[in-house]
Amino acid sequence: MISYILRRTFAAVILLLVVSAVTFAIFFLLPRLAGQTADQMAQQYIGKSPSKADIAAVKHNLGLDQAVYVQYWHFIKGIVVGANYDLGPTTVHCDTPCFGYSFKTHQAVWPELTSRLPITFSLAAGAAVLWLVSGVAIGVISALKPRSLFDRTFMGIALAGVSLPMFFTGNLAILLFVFNWPIFGRDYVPFTENPSQWANTLIPAWCSLALLYSAIYARLTRSGMLETMNEDFIRTARAKGLGERTVVVRHGLRAALTPIITVFGMDIGLLLGGAVITESVFSLPGIGQYAVQGITDNDLPKILGVTLLAAFFVVIANLLVDVLYAAADPRVRLS
Repeated sequence: MISYILRRTFAAVILLLVVSAVTFAIFFLLPRLAGQTADQMAQQYIGKSPSKADIAAVKHNLGLDQAVYVQYWHFIKGIVVGANYDLGPTTVHCDTPCFGYSFKTHQAVWPELTSRLPITFSLAAGAAVLWLVSGVAIGVISALKPRSLFDRTFMGIALAGVSLPMFFTGNLAILLFVFNWPIFGRDYVPFTENPSQWANTLIPAWCSLALLYSAIYARLTRSGMLETMNEDFIRTARAKGLGERTVVVRHGLRAALTPIITVFGMDIGLLLGGAVITESVFSLPGIGQYAVQGITDNDLPKILGVTLLAAFFVVIANLLVDVLYAAADPRVRLS
């Protein structure tokens, strides 16, 4: 297992390098291949009617006067050992890991990301608990009572949950429970300041995300349980005199968890990389909103930082999913 984890970790590092290279090429190489000059790229970050001296200074400060491969090398080197940046009248040192400085605000990207990560983590963790518990529970009960009123009702709700987009359910939750009936707060409060107010402001976002994702998990669990409960080992467990709860939970559900673990790992990895629509709808200053700001301002260091952080979370989630397979399903260990 240790050698497997080491191999996967090495592969993850290579994958992150590939992601960083592709992302860097999209924003720094493709514009030049399309005919955009370094002066034109630098002019985007200056006011109207800049002089040639202003363009040259900004181009030098942002490193746009260098070859693309040199810029990429400096970017990777900064992540590993830090870097010095010329911000005009002063030169500042960016500590490891250095993801560069914002072209617009001249603030270091990594501290901005880490300051927003607790907000995104709070959103993802709370919603994940809700959708995992509710989705799996509904899926198991529906599988044990197929074509019943419960099954048809909740599978219909699941279909509606998958079909409704977040910007609809999120805005509806805000309209009903924040403005019309002011049950929940609007402005995010950190957990360290007021835990109850922190939860109060996040509940509408958690429920909106859970409605979307729990529908997927309910359908996955139902289909997996319907297939598993007809297997030979389930009939053997019942023939041995085991209780129905033991048969369902320890044998049926455990064997049906493999696809659920896969999807759960991917969902958590993607959400930790920034729930863009959810954070925008609920005005949560997390990584997703930071990404939107970077795209709106064409702020390339911000976009690169968010992309690499999201890729890191997805890779780590995939690694944890592979390790959890063996714990959830004994058939994986035997194979």
